[in-house]
Amino acid sequence: MRNSSTITTFIILGLTNDPQLQILVFIYLFITYMLSIIGNMTIISLILVDSHLKTAMYFFLQNFSFLEIIFTTACVPQYLHILSTGNRTITVKACFTQIFFIVLFSATDFFLLAVMSYDRYVAICKPLHYVTIMNSKVCKILILCCWVSGLLIILPFLNLSLNLEFCDSVIDHFYCDASPLLKNSCSDTWFIEQVVIACAVVTFIMTLVCVVLSYISIIRMVLKLPSAEQRKKAFSTCSSHMIVVSISYGSCIFIYIKRSAKDEVAINKAVSVLATSVAPLLSSFIYTLRNKQVKQSFNDIIKIFAFVSKKENLILGSQIN
Repeated sequence: MRNSSTITTFIILGLTNDPQLQILVFIYLFITYMLSIIGNMTIISLILVDSHLKTAMYFFLQNFSFLEIIFTTACVPQYLHILSTGNRTITVKACFTQIFFIVLFSATDFFLLAVMSYDRYVAICKPLHYVTIMNSKVCKILILCCWVSGLLIILPFLNLSLNLEFCDSVIDHFYCDASPLLKNSCSDTWFIEQVVIACAVVTFIMTLVCVVLSYISIIRMVLKLPSAEQRKKAFSTCSSHMIVVSISYGSCIFIYIKRSAKDEVAINKAVSVLATSVAPLLSSFIYTLRNKQVKQSFNDIIKIFAFVSKKENLILGSQIN
C-alpha cells in the first residue's frame, strides 16, 4: 500500500467505553454470531445433502447463507477480539482490507437478493418454463454476475483511497467503515465521498428496482389465481424472501435517512449492529422456519441421525453382553 502518511494504525472506538456494557455487548455479539453461523451452516448442509433441495431457489439460498456467514465474519470477530483483549488498534492495511470485504459481501448480498426475486418471478409467473429458464448454467452465471458486480462497486473507492494521507487515527465505529475512515484524512476527500455515494445509490436503486418489478409482476399474477388456496400457496413461496428483503433494505434506508449530526454516529452504530449480527441470524431462521421443504429436510436428517444413533447403541449393547 502506497501511503505516505505517518499514521500506520487506527484506533477503533467501538460501541461503548463502559466495562460492564462491554461485557454485555461481547456476550450479545458472540451469541448472535454463533447462532447465525450455526443457522446458515445448517441451511447450506441441508441443501448439500438433500436431493429434494437441488432446485435453483435453494441453490441461491445456499449462496445467500454463505454470504451471510462471511459478511458477519468480516465484521463481528474483529470487534470481539477488541473487547476480549482491550487492544483497539488496527493497521491501516488491515482496515482497508476489512472495508474491502465488508463492502464486497454486502453489495453482492443486495445483487443476490435481486436475483432471488427474479427467480421467484419466474417460478410463479412462468412455472412451465421455470426449469428451462433457471437451469444450472444460468444460475451459476447469475451468481458470478453478483460477485463481479460487488467487486466493481468496491474497486473505485479502493483505487482512489489507497494514496490518502491521514492526520487522525480514531475510527468512531466498531469496525472499519468508509465514512469514519475518510474523516481521518488530511487529503481532499470530496470526490471520493461522491464516488462512495454514487456506488451505494447505484447498488441500492438497481437492486431495489429489480426486486420491486419482480414482486409487482408476482402480485399481479397471484391475484389472477382462481382460488384462495392457490393464492396462499403462491405467496407462501415468496414470504420468507420478502421478509429478508424488507430487513435488508429497511436497515439500509434507515442508515441513509438525513438526521442531525449529533445523532448520526450513534444511530449508524446501532443499525450496523442489527445489520451485522441480527439480520444474518434472522434470515437463517426465517428461511428455516417458514420453508416447508427445508423444515421437512431438517426433520428427515434428525430422524436419520436418531436412527443411526439408536442402531449403534443396540450394536454396542449386544457386543457388551
